[in-house]
Amino acid sequence: MKFDIRQSVKDHKILLTAHRGVNGGNIPCNSLECYRIARNLGADVIEVDVTASADGELFMLHPGMEPVHFAEKGMNIGKLPASEVKKIFLANQDLTKTQYPVVTFDEMLEEVASYPCYINVDKFWDNPAAISEKIRRHGMTDRILVKTSTDKRILDMVEKYAPDMQFMGVTRDAGAHEDLKRRDINYIGLEVIFDKESDEVASDEFIAKLHAEGYVLFVNSIVYNYRDVLSAGHNDDVAMLGDPDYGWGWLAEKKFDMIQTDWLTQCDNYLRSKGYRK
Repeated sequence: MKFDIRQSVKDHKILLTAHRGVNGGNIPCNSLECYRIARNLGADVIEVDVTASADGELFMLHPGMEPVHFAEKGMNIGKLPASEVKKIFLANQDLTKTQYPVVTFDEMLEEVASYPCYINVDKFWDNPAAISEKIRRHGMTDRILVKTSTDKRILDMVEKYAPDMQFMGVTRDAGAHEDLKRRDINYIGLEVIFDKESDEVASDEFIAKLHAEGYVLFVNSIVYNYRDVLSAGHNDDVAMLGDPDYGWGWLAEKKFDMIQTDWLTQCDNYLRSKGYRK
């Protein structure tokens, strides 16, 4: 099976990304179990977070979130050897320890190798050499979506370690598109972030321009921090509280190609019911 995100967009109209897998209840995010649920529910993309232990082993965890995901104050994977990290069990949404351990990057890649979806590796820029080496060793370069900021130093890392992997720049600046086109990377589109509907990266003209040039646009409906606006208020909260037309429908009408959500099934059902998604 050939994996090509731009072709997948043509096939499905909109691709859905499961933010940190699908978690809830006793299933923690970034566990093998939450990835399996995302696969079972039909996610097109599974977003995962990567961080490193003190001795360089890669684990599935959002850096700096250890006190929440481990329910232990002062915990920091970066200060622990891998042998100690492997003894830690993740906490559920009630900050109660579960039976699910912290997962290594290798274990994640082995788990998802047979999944019919893409893997969005977040925090790539923290350990680009090690992450890229493992992806290549597992033979999964075509399955991976790398997203980073458009900072020159970070883009230099992408050119060095992952020029062939499908790449998106994360930006609020429409001008980043032309800069990325000149880079020696497999640039396929942008993840755009916007405070207001009037921002250029959310304009019909800019979206049409990228589509005409063969690029795709990724947008967030997640609410990571309500003070940090990602999509001008068109988000999961609004959709789940009774106005999916304003939450998810607005993003679909704007012709964004990929939506990252924490409510995969509900978003999928809505988009299909409205004909936005095959």
